[in-house]
Amino acid sequence: MICLHKMERANIVVIGAGVVGLAVAFELSKYSDSVYVFEKNKIIGAETSSHNSGVVHSGIYYPKGSLKAELSIKGNAMLYQLCREHGIPCKRLGKLIVANGDRELRELEGLMRNGNNNGIEGLEMLDGDGVKRMEPSIKAEAAIYVPSTGIIEPTELMNYFHAGFTKNGGIVALNTEVTGIRQSKEGYIIDGISAGQKFSVACNTIINSAGLHSDRIAEMAGLDVDALGYRLNYVKGDYFRISGKPPVRMLVYPIPEASGLGIHLTPDLSGSVRLGPNAYHVVRLDYRVQSDVMDFIASVRRFLPSISDYNIHEDSSGIRPQLKEQSGSYRDFIIRNEADHGLPNFINLIGIESPGLTASPAIAEFVSEMYRDEIKG
Repeated sequence: MICLHKMERANIVVIGAGVVGLAVAFELSKYSDSVYVFEKNKIIGAETSSHNSGVVHSGIYYPKGSLKAELSIKGNAMLYQLCREHGIPCKRLGKLIVANGDRELRELEGLMRNGNNNGIEGLEMLDGDGVKRMEPSIKAEAAIYVPSTGIIEPTELMNYFHAGFTKNGGIVALNTEVTGIRQSKEGYIIDGISAGQKFSVACNTIINSAGLHSDRIAEMAGLDVDALGYRLNYVKGDYFRISGKPPVRMLVYPIPEASGLGIHLTPDLSGSVRLGPNAYHVVRLDYRVQSDVMDFIASVRRFLPSISDYNIHEDSSGIRPQLKEQSGSYRDFIIRNEADHGLPNFINLIGIESPGLTASPAIAEFVSEMYRDEIKG
């Protein structure tokens, strides 16, 4: 493990070694020397990147032209290619988005239109009989079949990005927390604590990919995160696991809720099935499961009537960085060079929640192009 104990110099510093930070660092290391990644935890991907459903999303949910739509659709194809070429575990299982009742059926039709507008291939509207043919245990009046949805092992994906980055000469400093950011004539000076020792690093460019802490990093650099709409909420989701023979082969989602995509059924790479996540706000990082399993059962019973026949136990939880709402408006990923806010060569990645895992290789290309076009020149 590399620790920083003195004044060093870097070209680029990426703050945060989650899946997006590592993907960005790996991509930048193909074109630039002296790229560092600072991670405050003792391992890579300790927070959001290792506490999620591991789903490869299609992009069906997001507005046309949004970064979430464009980068998840592009990232979907890129991830499957990476998995094929580098042996990263994944399965393209397909997904059903199910609907019951008039309101849900109307919303399902809207989702279908959105998916078609986004150019997602292979979408199919099924009636109840069609649903039964695909998943006999599922009760639904209609569903959208999404063939490009799948699952991936996030840790193996992060290991791939990490290995590629270090092979290119990149340096990952774990147990290294940023405590201050100052502008200098050459760029920035980052102050922090690495393995209990204070350090400072001078650099030309900063990529803020700090996930749950990205708004705080932006604030350290001098941005008014509240005025800019960069303030984050912590949204926690719990998971339960179904024991025994899995009830479904593919992913099964309800109609999305305001707080998220709803409690869904997600097989993992071993074939076991998880329920979740739900969504509720928290103020601190606490990964204990705090939800009542009966609430999960009641939610899922609407489309899986046999859920009560299964043994269900606590599994895990995750916390995602969700941008605070602004008058109920849709909140897209924030990925921008902050030169017009007085911070040249400072790129923020804030609010990178779902579909961040899916979008990670596409985000990396997007940031790399931004760096080469707007900063490196």
